[in-house]
Amino acid sequence: MVHPLAPPSAPRGPLAGIGILVTRPARQAAGLVSQLAALGATPIVFPAIVILPPSDPAPLAKAHADLDRYDAAIFVSSNAAEYGVPSPSRWPASVTAYATGPGTAAALMAAGLADARIPQTTFDSEGLLALPALARVRKRRVMVVGAPGGRDLLPRELRARGARIEFINVYERARPRLDRRHLRALEAAPTPLISLFSSADALTNLHAVLSPPLFAHLAANDCVVSSARIAEVAHTLGFARVHAAASAEPAALLERACIVMALHRL
Repeated sequence: MVHPLAPPSAPRGPLAGIGILVTRPARQAAGLVSQLAALGATPIVFPAIVILPPSDPAPLAKAHADLDRYDAAIFVSSNAAEYGVPSPSRWPASVTAYATGPGTAAALMAAGLADARIPQTTFDSEGLLALPALARVRKRRVMVVGAPGGRDLLPRELRARGARIEFINVYERARPRLDRRHLRALEAAPTPLISLFSSADALTNLHAVLSPPLFAHLAANDCVVSSARIAEVAHTLGFARVHAAASAEPAALLERACIVMALHRL
């Protein structure tokens, strides 16, 4: 039995005693924050991207009205799923839905669209392109659902395979407007500090909006990124200790963060 005046026990877990900077958009951060706290970390919610509705909703409305013209729809992120799925009753059985990974597939299911196909190799564009069903797309109409400014690998490669691609922008990314509360949380974050990045935009946004000393403080610590492409951006911006996770899925980011922390404790 613990004495009522005894000091609280220190947090336990593979991430005990460290700060983890969560840079995902605020609405997507809650689940990851809960998992981090369960592992003993001190999560710092620091949204580096703001998700906005599209400035022109007409293309999405037209795509929804003409869904039966398509053979497939590829949702490139959970935001694409949240903003781009119509009423499930309007989804034709002839249109196959694809998701970049389990997180996006879960967002599709939450929106009422079950049975989305996901990659079997890596949870990214390369993984989708490796699916046999997307190898045979000549003359097939494919809707790629996402936001402006993303990677062009998927539509470019599918066009090269003969598909008729329409990119439908269903949301937009913007830089965050950070207030003093966010900055104080970052300044007071415990160290070691590990920043999690699943978007190159999150890195470049923080580089743009933080003061040089505060960004240098981040770069002097570790960061975990979701791909080799984002790792290159992190190195370019001055991060010396960059660790690539297997994917942008929370489980992959947490696994890599635990490995990084274990290295600190050696």
